[in-house]
Amino acid sequence: MSRYFVSYYSTRLSTTMDEVIVYPIPAALYLIKNLLQVGSANLFVYSRLQWGDQSNYRGIANFLWQYYIFAYVDAPGYQILKNLNTVSTGVLYQLILKKKLSQIQWAAFILLCAGCTTAQLNPSSDHVLQTPLQGWIMAIIMALLSGFAGVYTEAIMKKRPSRNVNVQNFWLYVFGMVFNAVAILIQDFDAVMNKGFFHGYSLITTLMILNHALSGIAVSMVMKYADNIVKVYSTSVAMLLTAVVSIFLFGFHLSLAFFLGTVVVSVSIYLHYMGKPPK
Repeated sequence: MSRYFVSYYSTRLSTTMDEVIVYPIPAALYLIKNLLQVGSANLFVYSRLQWGDQSNYRGIANFLWQYYIFAYVDAPGYQILKNLNTVSTGVLYQLILKKKLSQIQWAAFILLCAGCTTAQLNPSSDHVLQTPLQGWIMAIIMALLSGFAGVYTEAIMKKRPSRNVNVQNFWLYVFGMVFNAVAILIQDFDAVMNKGFFHGYSLITTLMILNHALSGIAVSMVMKYADNIVKVYSTSVAMLLTAVVSIFLFGFHLSLAFFLGTVVVSVSIYLHYMGKPPK
């Protein structure tokens, strides 16, 4: 009996070198995508501050010019273009994992993308149609990075079905910490050395970190026992539910566009379930 348990847990907990060497890939992809995403948000902030005292923002500018391409995309347009992640995930899911989606499921995917976009519409959203080619190219690159990282992570998680998901999480996040530590050394070394790594942390910051940690564990479970398609739909529904909760917490007022987008997303979920290809 004891020999059985030793054999069982050694299989689930041990990790071979051929597994370890593939874990840095999704971590690197997520890091690149997050750097581009942060650059996008920061550049939008800078564009709102550029008429102030330039000397106060010189340090900001030195950092932001690394992401000058995002000058072509404003924040509302960027949020809408992020919905390209949905389509890229579906395409890469079928190409890399060789899992076929039916025509109805593809139609549902397009509706999901359209529904999320509709829910995010606001008076300034028309500007997204005037986004220059450079902005579209960067949005597509970010969508492909996000989609590929997600699909590749799923492939890793399912390569060894018997492997303990916590062990796989450990290796994924170890390399994620390494890559992010390198990014901190490159971008924020002086600030960390002068003020300390935890400067500015508060209770809210700690709660956000815990929330992201729990979200990461939940996503890993989805990757292990479901797939990226479930993750895409879960993320979209979570976005809508967050807005609904905001009604009661922050007095958020739902727009007609949000209501219509919610209806389209609901229809998309129904079509995706009904359109599953026969096994």
